Amino acid sequence: MTQWLSAIAVAALLAAAPLAHAQELKLGVVNSDRILRDSQPARAAMQKLEAEFSKRDKELQEMGARLKTSAERFEKDGPVMSESDRVRRQRELAETDREFQRKQREFREDFNQRRNEELQGLLERTNRIIRQIAEQEKFDLIVQEAVYFNPRIDMTERVLRALNNAK
Repeated sequence: MTQWLSAIAVAALLAAAPLAHAQELKLGVVNSDRILRDSQPARAAMQKLEAEFSKRDKELQEMGARLKTSAERFEKDGPVMSESDRVRRQRELAETDREFQRKQREFREDFNQRRNEELQGLLERTNRIIRQIAEQEKFDLIVQEAVYFNPRIDMTERVLRALNNAK
């Protein structure tokens, strides 16, 4: 939706350009994906998330390994078990598997929520910096995503420098 709005805004500005008495428009483009991938604050946020979630991730991996081992043991021992023991072990394995699936789902949901929180903060800081540059250098339009643009109007590197130097 925002890409369409950006395209409409660019089209409107370009359509109005002849009416601007041959005044040059100052345009800029910022690659948001590169900001989220290459900036120091983005890397710091990812390290923070890894530290925050590494213990739970390790516990889930261990639980998955135990579940796999139990399932393999059941497959091997199942044919020689009594019917009641086999049914009981199947129920235990099914319950453990459900618990494992639930914990994995909760982990993904929690991780995604925290990642979105961190990225939202980074995007807000990035947008503030873009606005500052636009106001200081009198840009008419800065677009954050574009299908094509001339590298001469790419200001991603300037935004990255400002973001990396901002505290």
